[in-house]
Amino acid sequence: MSAKLQKPEIQLRTSPHLHSPRNVVMIMRNVVYALIPIAAFSVYNFGISALFLLIASMLSCILTERMCNRMMDNESTIGDWSAIITGLLLGLTLPPGFPLWMACVGGLVSIGLGKMLFGGLGFNVFNPALVGRAFLQAAFPIAITAYTPAMATNRFAEFIPTTLTIPFAEPAVLTEWIKQVAVDSFTGATPLMAHKFDHIATDAAALFFGSVAGSAGETSALVIILCGLYLLVQNFADWRIPASMLGTAALLSTIFHAIDPAKYPDAAFTLCSGGLMLGAFFMATDMVSSPVTPLGVWIYGGFIGLLTIVIRFFGGLPEGVMYSILLGNAISPIIESLTQPRVYGTQKVARAKA
Repeated sequence: MSAKLQKPEIQLRTSPHLHSPRNVVMIMRNVVYALIPIAAFSVYNFGISALFLLIASMLSCILTERMCNRMMDNESTIGDWSAIITGLLLGLTLPPGFPLWMACVGGLVSIGLGKMLFGGLGFNVFNPALVGRAFLQAAFPIAITAYTPAMATNRFAEFIPTTLTIPFAEPAVLTEWIKQVAVDSFTGATPLMAHKFDHIATDAAALFFGSVAGSAGETSALVIILCGLYLLVQNFADWRIPASMLGTAALLSTIFHAIDPAKYPDAAFTLCSGGLMLGAFFMATDMVSSPVTPLGVWIYGGFIGLLTIVIRFFGGLPEGVMYSILLGNAISPIIESLTQPRVYGTQKVARAKA
């Protein structure tokens, strides 16, 4: 009996030929896992208002993405978890008493303009959550600077009065509510605002552990660092971006503090206050809007850290992380094109031709 010989099958495919078991869904899901402790601490710090703020921002992002999918007759992309990340990050950058309807507007802008307008996940030029946050700051400048104290009494039993403001109505005045929750010394200013405008320093321990006023998820540097380290250890984020961003900010603040300690804060205050930690670990590291070249990521992170210090120390705003990351996203393609590594052998070929 003669067995038929099978002809070998040759397949020609483009690179990459080796594939990682990790996919987009897995990476996005782990980012959500890393954000959960930050969100939980926010709810512990500010109560049910922070909880409903996060829910509103997430739901608005999910519904907007679903609506855009249907309008474009595309398959639903809600299952990739990216809309949930955008909603969480947006909610964490807003004051805990921010009106819920405004948060929903922010989610609509984040997904509609910041993501789907560019073609969806993988095509967005800017971090979608920061696009929504920038829109809200321009549209509702008073509401987005109305901060409330952390650890207020009765925070799990009642909403902050501004939370349930009806659309286009003037938000409630928080002065009487603050007195009722027994926080008489609270002035409505965050540590960054108090230092910049009144030169009042905040205890470093309070900044590190998060018992201060601020945006919903920007108060505890310790929680953010631990959650950020999870992403770095699992290799879901490039460690060089937060290292260069935080390192540049710390170096510059140390220099300016040495020149004029009364005017400029030290490195500990700079790193632990505002949204620097959250931005460094969870926003600047966005894989789509950040460079991928080895030198490019250092330049990118350093640029964001530099611009943050310039805005904080010399600008009219107490915080500059949002604008710094958005500008870093804008120049990311330029950085990447200028820092492309040399192709092996090209220099020798050029010399041989010469």
